[in-house]
Amino acid sequence: MRDGGSGRVLRDRNAGLYLLGVVVSGFGTTAMWLVAGVWVKSLTGSDSLAALTVFALWAPVLAGPALGVLADRLPRRALLVAACLVMAALLPALCLVDSASRVWLLFAVLLVYGLCGTLHEAAEAALVARAVDVRLLGDFNGLRMTAAESMKLLAPLAGAALFTRFGGASVALLDAVTFALAAGLFLLLRVDRDAPERTGPRAGGFARALEGGRQLWGSPVLRPLVSAAAAVMFLAGINGALVYAVADDVLGRPPAHVGVLYAVQGAGSVLSGLVAGPLLRRLPARVFAAAGTALFALGCGGRALPYEAAALVCSALIGAGLPCVLITVLTAVQREVPDSAVGRTAATANTLVFVPNALALALGAGLVALVDVTLLLPAVAAAGLAVSFLLVTVPADTDTDAGEGEGTGGVTARRTPA
Repeated sequence: MRDGGSGRVLRDRNAGLYLLGVVVSGFGTTAMWLVAGVWVKSLTGSDSLAALTVFALWAPVLAGPALGVLADRLPRRALLVAACLVMAALLPALCLVDSASRVWLLFAVLLVYGLCGTLHEAAEAALVARAVDVRLLGDFNGLRMTAAESMKLLAPLAGAALFTRFGGASVALLDAVTFALAAGLFLLLRVDRDAPERTGPRAGGFARALEGGRQLWGSPVLRPLVSAAAAVMFLAGINGALVYAVADDVLGRPPAHVGVLYAVQGAGSVLSGLVAGPLLRRLPARVFAAAGTALFALGCGGRALPYEAAALVCSALIGAGLPCVLITVLTAVQREVPDSAVGRTAATANTLVFVPNALALALGAGLVALVDVTLLLPAVAAAGLAVSFLLVTVPADTDTDAGEGEGTGGVTARRTPA
């Protein structure tokens, strides 16, 4: 009997160390992201400033193409370690935030947090593409999603408890410790040829930053996947802005009930990450992404039903569907793009995929004040199903749009497992 991909990933030294680092740092990160807004709200009393904490964390994704250049010019493992150490050293400064007049310090740290996170993701995508067997990339990315999402089930409770008992500084110190531990784990990774090979004339900085976009646009495999993912994340942003209206107007529950819906959604994402690798080896990438998009769309539409059971099932469908799209895009980038450009291409893909999500959150917040949520949710579902339909019906320009099993031919040849 053939060994499952997830089992092989977990027994791989590099993959196991990295996933452990994701779990450790993800716990502190999730706790800190939750507490940041509560901290600002408690000091200033301003809902607007509290909401800006999310913007401060997400804004650096706009610099993804430029930060991705660093991941393609410098040793990737060193960048991972350095990003963790910078945050481990910087977070204790938040112990000084004890009044509204010092909230600016929290925002400054959050901006650096976002910059380090964007750089970390670019370096990670490039390093994993070299450190993990190409046939196991889908399994690894699925397990990484599972690890990250599982922390969202635990860390918010721990962060809230620490904040209530000891204040925001205690959560910042916890996050600093988890970053330091993750840096130690990443330092233990063994990767041959850590930095990409540099061949040919060296282009200018701006041209290098644009290379990721050229890789995405020029690939008949990546272009439709990234375009679909951007559309799905735009719809996910609108759906996210409607969740409080679902709890109040549809279910007649208090705002705190949103936490239950998010917990069920997180459980769906955990399950999706576990099965992503095996399914990606058996299904064409576009079919897998389309199936995830359809699950997400059905979950959005079903939220318009005024039943608690339906809301829980639909939250699980949304949680299961979205990771399928994101895992497919990341795995395709790691498989299709030359090693020298993986970092900036992955960072550019993240920018193109997640910026629409942030914009849609603002749009959804405005729409829910003008249009009944029971009309908006079916519209989001219809748009999602249309994206899913297009993914499987628009002809592919190449026969490489397949699962990542042994039959991928030249794609495997471009990746030499460490």
